[in-house]
Parts: sequence; C-alpha cells; structure tokens
Amino acid sequence: MKKALVCLLAAAALPATAQEVKKFDINCDAWTAGEVPAEVFVLDGKVSIADKDGGKAIMIDPGTELVEASAQLGDSAAGNAVIQARVFASKKGRSSPRFGISVHGMNGPRLYVNPAKKQIELVRGDQSLATAPFAWTSDAWLNVRLEVTKGEGDKWTAKAFAWPDKAEKPAEPVLKQEVTGLKGQGKCTLWATPYSNTPIYFDDLHIEVEAAAAK
Repeated sequence: MKKALVCLLAAAALPATAQEVKKFDINCDAWTAGEVPAEVFVLDGKVSIADKDGGKAIMIDPGTELVEASAQLGDSAAGNAVIQARVFASKKGRSSPRFGISVHGMNGPRLYVNPAKKQIELVRGDQSLATAPFAWTSDAWLNVRLEVTKGEGDKWTAKAFAWPDKAEKPAEPVLKQEVTGLKGQGKCTLWATPYSNTPIYFDDLHIEVEAAAAK
C-alpha cells in the first residue's frame, strides 16, 4: 500500500531571491472514494476519487456531457515549475482519450498525449509549440513529466518526458521547446478529455514550483 496522500516535502529558500522551492508528492490512497478533497481544485468536468488497481486515484469521469476536465494542485508558481504524473486511460472502438499536464495556470505550456493523432504535443492556448510521434498503449499506466525553466530575458525552456510504468525516466526529453511571453505564474493542472467515454486516472503526482517566499 502506498503512503499517505499529499506530502509537502521541502520549502528551501533560494539565496539572493524572494522565492522558495516547494515540492509536493501526491498519491490518493489516504483519500476516501467520492468527492475530491480540498487539495484538488476542480475547474471543469466530472472529477472524483476512485478505487483503482488496489489503491485510489483522481478519476476523470466521462459523465453525460463531453468536456475537457481540468483540476489544479499544489501552490501557485512564481518561476520555474515541474509536474509529473502517472496516467491510466483506455480506448474504446476507434475512439481514444486525450490527457495531459501543465504548469503556470490556464495559460502556461501544456503537455498532451494525443493517441488519435499518434503523437505527443506541447501546446499553449490554441498554439502548437512542438509535436513528436508517440505510440500510446491503452489500458496501461504511463508516466508523463513537464519541466519549464527560466532562461535569459524572456526565454523559457519547456521539456516533456513520457515513459512506461515501472521503467526508468529517460535521460533526454521527447520534446524540448523554447517559449517566450510566459508570466511564470499559476498552479499545475491536470487535463483530460474522455473522447472514448472511458474514465481517465491520475496518480503519484510530483510537483515542484518556485513560489513567492513567505514574509
């Protein structure tokens, strides 16, 4: 059995800045199946806590109306941000789901796995930043990770990783893209559209954000 739900691992001050790094490891086993706890802020869609593979997970339910579900976790970033999650989804007939993770709120970079297009994508709003071919496996856990870090001036670097459950995280990202015009603010977000009318599950999240230091 996994350890308890949301754990604030560290908040270490960065020298010569007014920021601190906050890290969260999140799994759902200590939560009760049903409505999401206060740590999960649902923006849209039907989101709940459900039993999955002997534990608990955040479940996106297709419900009766197809929408892109979204939910936020952790503290709001004020700089660099990282989110990692395990995701389980299923296809049905010729229909496949789409799911992803993002940083910096609603307008930050998003990492999507898009099985219908057989690709993985970095997007921001309606703009496609980068894509790569990707072979998704239905009914299997998949690890996804998005890292967005500040560079010089207005430049940020987004790195996307994806790898099978139980495997080692790859050394090189599947996608890497320079992004400009980011505010670098906002929470990490889960995204899922159940086009296949089957549930999508998120578990074992890891979040790191540079946040404004407490005064």
